[in-house]
Parts: sequence; C-alpha cells; structure tokens
Amino acid sequence: MKTDSSIADIFSVDQTTKAPPLPLFTCGVSAGFPSPAEDHIDRKLDLNELLIPHPTSTFFVRVSGDSMTNAGINNGDILVVDRSIEAVSGKIIIAVINGELTVKRLVKTDTTCRLVAENPVYSPIVITAETDFSVWGVVTSVIHQF
Repeated sequence: MKTDSSIADIFSVDQTTKAPPLPLFTCGVSAGFPSPAEDHIDRKLDLNELLIPHPTSTFFVRVSGDSMTNAGINNGDILVVDRSIEAVSGKIIIAVINGELTVKRLVKTDTTCRLVAENPVYSPIVITAETDFSVWGVVTSVIHQF
C-alpha cells in the first residue's frame, strides 16, 4: 500500500551532549580491492559541526511514508531540518498543509507554487491563496540506516 511521506516524530537538537570527533580519511573508499587507510587520516570530523551548523534553529523529524524515495528519503529515515535557511524553489522542505506536516520538494514559478513528491505515484500539491500552508524548515541532511 502506498503512503504519502509525512512526519512521524519531531526531535529537538540536544545541545548539552557533544559526540566526540571521529577520524576523517582523505582517501576514497574503494568498492573493489581494499587498501590500507591508516596513513590517510586527515583530521577529526565532528558530526554535530557537519550536520548542525545552526543548533538553535535545527530539529530532526522521522519520515513516515514513501513519497520521497527518489530523493533518497525512505520510510523511517531521520531528516535534519534547519529553520534558518530560506525555502527557495528546488529545496526539500517540511511544510504544514491544512494542519498536517509533510516533506516535499518546493517548486515555485512566477505564477504557481507546488509541493512535489519524489515518487511518480503521487501528484503535486498545488498551493493556492486558500491553502492553509506554511514552511517549517528546509531539509539539509537525511540519516539513513541500513
């Protein structure tokens, strides 16, 4: 059964705990013959620094549904959402439509505004003057576990 991508959970950023920086390797990861990588450690990578440049305006949401699968966003994934980024055409956003949260790609032209799914099963949502619509934030990253 196909379901639209909506938001299952919302989480705030915990600014009191900080994960320790992890090694960042400068060499690429081979999908063929493995090579030793110990000599290629460049620096430490802080995932908070990478994923959350604006902690006070960032939150996490868990996706429920499959409308964004062609954008690499799957059911159960965690999205990093930044409210300080402007929602311009082409960005993937968290929107409130008629009181419900959803994740879609924002597509604006001079005359139209639509929220477009990244799954051809779903039709775009046309935003009109009568639509109860607001943007909650721009998706900056997806956390997808195997």
